[in-house]
Amino acid sequence: MSDVTDTLTPTPVQDPELTDGEEGDHDRYSHYVRKSDMMRAAVEGVPATALCGKKWIPNRDPERYPVCATCKEIYDALKAAGR
Repeated sequence: MSDVTDTLTPTPVQDPELTDGEEGDHDRYSHYVRKSDMMRAAVEGVPATALCGKKWIPNRDPERYPVCATCKEIYDALKAAGR
């Protein structure tokens, strides 16, 4: 299995676009996404899947939003495990 740094971005990559009729900013976070998923989303325009399971089409500046706590926890655990 490859090193976690080879398959995951080390920083938040994008914030989610609101889906399923959600309103407000309560669901807007920067998420961790596998690099291959991020590239596919950028090239093909398909939804990306974050470590936490959130699916969305990335299209906003991730610097404007806080990091998803669930994504960060999963990423830290994978990194600590050497994956």
